[in-house]
Amino acid sequence: MPPATLAAAPLPVLCVIDHLHRSPAVADAAVSGRFTHAGRELAPGRRPDWLRAADGIDEEWGIEWVKLYEGLDLGAAFAASGDRRYLDAWEDLVDSFCRQVPVGHHTSDVSARRIQNWLYAWQRFAAAPAYQGLRSGLAERLVARIEADVEHLAAHLTPERNHRTLEVYTLVLAALAFDRPGEASAALHLLADNAATDIGDDGVHRERSSDYHCLVLRSLLGAIAAAGQAGLAVPPTLASRADRAATVALHLQRPDGTMPALSDGDQGDFRALLALAADVLDRPDLRWAATLGADGRAPDEVGATFAAGGYAVQRSGWGDGPVAYSDEAWAVLDCGPLGDGGHGHYDQLSVELHTGGHTVVVDPGRYTYDRDDGPWRHWFKGTAAHNTVTVDGLDQVTYRPGKPRGPFPQALLVQRHDDGRYDTVVAEATSPNHDATHTRRLRLCRVTRSWLIEDELTAPSPHRYDLRWHLSPEAWDAIRRRDLPGRVELTVPGARITIVDPPGPVRIAAGWVSPSYGLRLPAPVVVVTADGASSTRFTTEVIPC
Repeated sequence: MPPATLAAAPLPVLCVIDHLHRSPAVADAAVSGRFTHAGRELAPGRRPDWLRAADGIDEEWGIEWVKLYEGLDLGAAFAASGDRRYLDAWEDLVDSFCRQVPVGHHTSDVSARRIQNWLYAWQRFAAAPAYQGLRSGLAERLVARIEADVEHLAAHLTPERNHRTLEVYTLVLAALAFDRPGEASAALHLLADNAATDIGDDGVHRERSSDYHCLVLRSLLGAIAAAGQAGLAVPPTLASRADRAATVALHLQRPDGTMPALSDGDQGDFRALLALAADVLDRPDLRWAATLGADGRAPDEVGATFAAGGYAVQRSGWGDGPVAYSDEAWAVLDCGPLGDGGHGHYDQLSVELHTGGHTVVVDPGRYTYDRDDGPWRHWFKGTAAHNTVTVDGLDQVTYRPGKPRGPFPQALLVQRHDDGRYDTVVAEATSPNHDATHTRRLRLCRVTRSWLIEDELTAPSPHRYDLRWHLSPEAWDAIRRRDLPGRVELTVPGARITIVDPPGPVRIAAGWVSPSYGLRLPAPVVVVTADGASSTRFTTEVIPC
C-alpha cells in the first residue's frame, strides 16, 4: 500500500454496525479502564498491558477486548456530550496499543476487526461538533499503524470461510478510507471469489451457523453498499451470492425478529441487517421482515427448503392476514450435513419452534469456546443439548473441541408436502456411532399454528432412546405438568406440549440456554425415554395457548 495522504483522518466509510455500540455505560466504563466481554468485567486501565492483561482467562475475552469495540461507544458519547474525557480515553487506548503491540501479533481476523473498529470510531469522533483533532502526533501514528496492519493483513489472509470474508471486506474499507479505488476494486473481486466458494447455491453459508451466516452476509452487503457509494462496479457473483444468503436470513428470522443460535453463535437481532439488504438488493420482502410487517411486501414463499445447507423452515404466515406478524408460528428443522470447520454442532434433526408469541422449543446456543472450562464446550456442542433423540446417550459424531473427524453422521430431507393448510417435512438421520435410524416427521397446521411431531427410531438391536425438548429460560419457573391417561401435558409460556402415549418415563430435567457468549441461563428440558427397545416411536403435539 503506498503512503497515505490523509493523515488528519481517513475518509468516512459505510459503518454497517452504526446502530450498535452506542452505550453511555460502556463508554463511561472505558473511561475508567473497565471492559466487559464474554460475560466478565476486568479493569486493566486505559493504558493497559495489552500483551498480558488478559492472561489466564477465557481466550475469547482477550480476543474481543483487543478489537476495541469500545471505541465506537466512546465516539458516540463524545458526539452526544462533547466531553473530552471520551476522546482522551480512546486516544490512550489506541496510542498504548500502537506502542505495545507489534504488527501481526494477533491473527488476521482479529486484526481485521480492530482495523474496522478504529476506522468506525475515528469517523464518529471526527464528525462530532466538538472534535478538533487528535492529540499531537497521534493521527499520523494511527494512520501509519493502520497502513502497516492492512499491508500485513493483505499478505496473510485466512485461506477460507468467515474469517477470510471479514478480512477481505476490511481491505475494501481501508482502500476506500484512504481513497484508493483501484485497491478497493481488486478487493471486491477477491470477496466475490470468496462468496462463490462459501455461499452455497441454496444460499446457506458453508459453516451452517445462523449467527456466522448473518455476520458473513453483513460483510458482503457492506462491501456492495460501500462500492455503490464510491461509484465502483460490483462483481455480479458478489451481488448474487449476497442475494441468496439474504433469502436464507429472511426465512431463519423468528416472528419476534430474532435469529436462532443454530450451531456456534448467539441469538441475535438482525433486523438492521435485513433492512440494509432490502436497500442494497432492492427487495421489499426483506423490508417486510426487517420491520416485522410494517413496511415493504410480504414474501411470496411461506415455507422454505434449503436442501444442500440442510434447513427446512416452516411458517404459518407473514402477518399479512388475520394473524399478527409476531403471533405467527415458525419452525426450523436441521436436516443436512455438519457445518464445515469447527462451528457445527451435533444437532441433526434438531428443531426450534416458535408459536404463541414465544420461542417454545429453543436451541441452547454455544456458551463458550474455552475447552478448559470444564464440560461446557462439549455439553453445548453435543447431541443431548439439542432438540432431537440421543441413542445410548451418544453424540452423533465423536466429540472434538474443533472440527470433528470422520466418519460423519448423515441427514437428509426425505419428503416435503405442503397443501396450504398442512406443511409436512420428513427427514432421516443416521450416525456412525450407533446402528439406529431416526426418522422425524414435522407437520405444521397453519390454521391452528400447531405441530404434530413424530419420531421413529429403528435398529437391529435394542437401545436406550432419549427424546429431548429444550425449553426457553422463561419456562424455568412457569412450566406446569399434568399426567393424564395416555398423555403428559406440559404448559409453558406460549404453548401446551403434549407427549402422546409416551413409550417410557417423562421427566423434567435441568438444562441451560446461552443467548450470548459467556452467558448461561437455567432452563428446563423435557426428556422422554424408551429403554431396551430396538424400535420405538415418540409423538409430540405443540399447540399455542
